Amino acid sequence: MTLATTALRLSLLTMGAMASSLAIADDSGWYVGGSLGQSRAKIDDARIIGSLARAGLTTTSLKDDDRKLGYKVFGGYQFTKYFAVESGYFDMGKLGFNATTSPPGTFSGELKLKGINLDTVGTLPLTDKFSALGRIGVNFSDVKSTFSNTGSVGTFPNQSKRATNYKFGLGVQYDFTPSLGMRVEAERYRINDAIGNTGDIDLLSAGLVYRFGKTTAPVPVAYAPAAAPKNR
Repeated sequence: MTLATTALRLSLLTMGAMASSLAIADDSGWYVGGSLGQSRAKIDDARIIGSLARAGLTTTSLKDDDRKLGYKVFGGYQFTKYFAVESGYFDMGKLGFNATTSPPGTFSGELKLKGINLDTVGTLPLTDKFSALGRIGVNFSDVKSTFSNTGSVGTFPNQSKRATNYKFGLGVQYDFTPSLGMRVEAERYRINDAIGNTGDIDLLSAGLVYRFGKTTAPVPVAYAPAAAPKNR
């Protein structure tokens, strides 16, 4: 079973159960969306240099590849105008580093991170169309780390790790219509990795959200009062 399929089933089961147990409000309903942006990692250079030093190698250069294209797709249920539950699938791309050593050699590491998440989302309406967002939840990450080496650098085994950690984020949303809006968000995912990352990866993204069953309210039509009958 793929992570994307698991995310969809988790979303439907969890939010469907909660939706059936709460009263339906005017602001309630299902929604879906997707966002694209930049993932950012903080590579622990000191840890990498220390690992090479313990192997009798001096690091002569170290370059981090710590920013990549990331994206997420999600679905959720809005219970009230202030509260929603949301689940999704995320992919942070491939992050890593490249080091050269003395005696001559190279050492490279690459981390590929994807997973699913389940969040509670709070919404604070600021105007009729503009809202602030805050979220907190859990992420179920699948991290694969691969290493390559040349010259004097010894072989490092590839590793994979699946783990559950927290995540949180802040953002804003602008509604073009009652059914279509745009989100801009900054999120932090806590992960377990194997290439020297300190444990946090950020995603800065922008995307669209579509709400089902929402239509623009009809514009009221003003009718002129009927003229009073003329006296004959």
